[in-house]
Amino acid sequence: MAKQDSIWKLKGTIGGVTFYKTKDGSLAREKTSVDGNRIATDPAFARTRENGAEFGRAGKAGKLLRRSMRLLMQNASDKRVTARMTQEMMRVLKADSTSIRGMRNVLDGELELLTGFEFNINSVLGTTLFAEYSSAIDRITGELKVDIPPFVPASALAAPAGSTHFKLGICGAAVNFETEEIESILDSTGFQPISTDILPAPLELSVNLTANSTNPLFLALSIEFYQEVNGQFYTLQNGAFNGMALVKVLGL
Repeated sequence: MAKQDSIWKLKGTIGGVTFYKTKDGSLAREKTSVDGNRIATDPAFARTRENGAEFGRAGKAGKLLRRSMRLLMQNASDKRVTARMTQEMMRVLKADSTSIRGMRNVLDGELELLTGFEFNINSVLGTTLFAEYSSAIDRITGELKVDIPPFVPASALAAPAGSTHFKLGICGAAVNFETEEIESILDSTGFQPISTDILPAPLELSVNLTANSTNPLFLALSIEFYQEVNGQFYTLQNGAFNGMALVKVLGL
């Protein structure tokens, strides 16, 4: 794959080279001469088929997890979150030490490797929210929670210029990667002023999923920044400064 470096950006195929446009710019690649049917049947391409099957499985798992977090991540994700999550799901899948190549899957892998995954790489949660917090998942009761002791917002947040308020939120999700069923619940603090005064009380966020779930459980924490104008709250630059990360994962 090559990047087009010209004032004229081509699209289409010329002389076996395909020119196309992506969010990374205008690119070019040589058209493959290998027949698709050969890739699907020829023993020489067994590794290619195995890699393709596992990559597809990782992509599907990432899509399910993003769907379970959709309402929280709609204001706190970057344009490459899909590709980055697929890459991390491949790490999870490759940690499967029981299945043969081509059959490895995320359930038999290490889903805990997703802990710390950032949904918005342009605004990392750890460099946006400096306040201490604890997170916990109780599979027996189905409670997923984040507790944050009182802090001073003006010094514990890397708040963007123009913001007057912030909101912390969590999403707790149970994901069945086989049946594609998901259970997802949100909770938030509501709008909090970015002031130099310490918060009067701890911030406690919790959700309750089905007790004794037999599915992997995920807990994400997000921070969103707003500007108050005449009693209305407006997000800044379509959420460019908002952060969100998986803070706790409990596999099977």
